[in-house]
Amino acid sequence: MAFLPSAIQSKMPAPRAVLRSSLCRTRVFLSALLALTLLPVVSAQGHPPAQMDATALVRRAVQHRLDAGKSHRPVRYLIHRTDERHDTTKAILETVDGDVARLVAIDGKPLSAMADRAELARLDTLAAHPEMQEHRHKGEQKDAERVDRLLALLPDAFVYRFEGMTPCAAGQCYRLSFTPNPRFTPPNMEADLLRGIAGEVWIDATQERLTRLEGHFIADVNFGFGIVGKLNKGGTVLLEQTDIGGHDWELTRLTLHVTGKALMVKPLSFQINEEANHFAPVSPGLRYRDAIQLLKQSTP
Repeated sequence: MAFLPSAIQSKMPAPRAVLRSSLCRTRVFLSALLALTLLPVVSAQGHPPAQMDATALVRRAVQHRLDAGKSHRPVRYLIHRTDERHDTTKAILETVDGDVARLVAIDGKPLSAMADRAELARLDTLAAHPEMQEHRHKGEQKDAERVDRLLALLPDAFVYRFEGMTPCAAGQCYRLSFTPNPRFTPPNMEADLLRGIAGEVWIDATQERLTRLEGHFIADVNFGFGIVGKLNKGGTVLLEQTDIGGHDWELTRLTLHVTGKALMVKPLSFQINEEANHFAPVSPGLRYRDAIQLLKQSTP
């Protein structure tokens, strides 16, 4: 589900190549936090909390998440996104060729007849040029590969601690805290981002799935020694996921408040809220052109 990656977009035009690299690392890091919320966590049932090995639990959970990704059931859904400049609602369909989206509302109101015709024309253009969808899909795949690499680092990058049980929407949840591991040595520039965030996660005690993550940047995070970019201390991220039926968990809420700089001088500001709902299954073999037809036939 391309929920979080779509949340980070470029806000300045140049130098494009270096800036795109900087924002890509930010997007991938936040995507890894998204992946963390999709981890099925194996609890230490039958053992006192004091005996829980939280790091081993997360290590197992990473492998479970990777295994679950192989059997992901594609869905369609609506996503409402607001930021400093826009308020949009899009209908999303997941396909074997990548996600396809149709803009259906701006500022909470349906598109005008003219805007809707333009959106339908955009979809027709996409259907006529499969290379455009292929390029987009390759970008999604590369992001997913980077996320998987970061996922493999999570057990060692953070120190996890069981904090107790807490009421949650699913009933009772385990509450774990995580902080940067001072012994962790990032193997690359992307992994440098893992050293600056701490927070808590809530895990459903019945289905053993994470329902909520709250993270905050406890230090400035530099990549490229601060030359390529920097995220400022104090930024926050909130993620929530929900069982949409059939023990299929999807991210349903994202709140992101992050500031920083690109190329040492260009200000960055991400003030984003996203909510996803109206989930429904689609055919596992759905192709992107078929998804376009479904989107065009649906009533916004």
